[in-house]
Amino acid sequence: MKAEQKIPFESIYNEYHAMVRQLCLGYLKGNTTIANDLCQEVFINIWNSIDQFKRQSTVKTWVYRITVNTCLQYLRKEKSRQKRAFNHPEEETGYGKSDYPELYNAIGQLKKVDRLITMMLLEELSYEEIGDILGISPTNLRVKIHRIKKKLKKLVRDEQRTY
Repeated sequence: MKAEQKIPFESIYNEYHAMVRQLCLGYLKGNTTIANDLCQEVFINIWNSIDQFKRQSTVKTWVYRITVNTCLQYLRKEKSRQKRAFNHPEEETGYGKSDYPELYNAIGQLKKVDRLITMMLLEELSYEEIGDILGISPTNLRVKIHRIKKKLKKLVRDEQRTY
């Protein structure tokens, strides 16, 4: 890769850190401690593979794929260990406190793909970008989003009744 084509890691980090952290929070039901660790792991993976980026997709799509793969890998490891730490909410100290714990809890109850779609929608990705990342058609995506919205409304409503 020519020097002028190489993407500086610092610019990727600066541009996509908030997006990656938000996605990690969604996968981990708002558990900020683990999400921050996972976010750091994502950027280590990006650092280690930056020279392998072939520009067959946008940088944003590439970063999303690495983030999703890192999150799914973590969840698989946790499931196999039968440690579900993110199901036991930590006492919130005000540091890194989630602004929307009910929403993150509801998102965390969705299927993995539905969680991913929801977090990408919250990041305001276009349907085309989401479809490219997931490898599905825009029509199929719209159907999935409609079902996800209905499910989230029900989950948030049920959660609010428990308080």
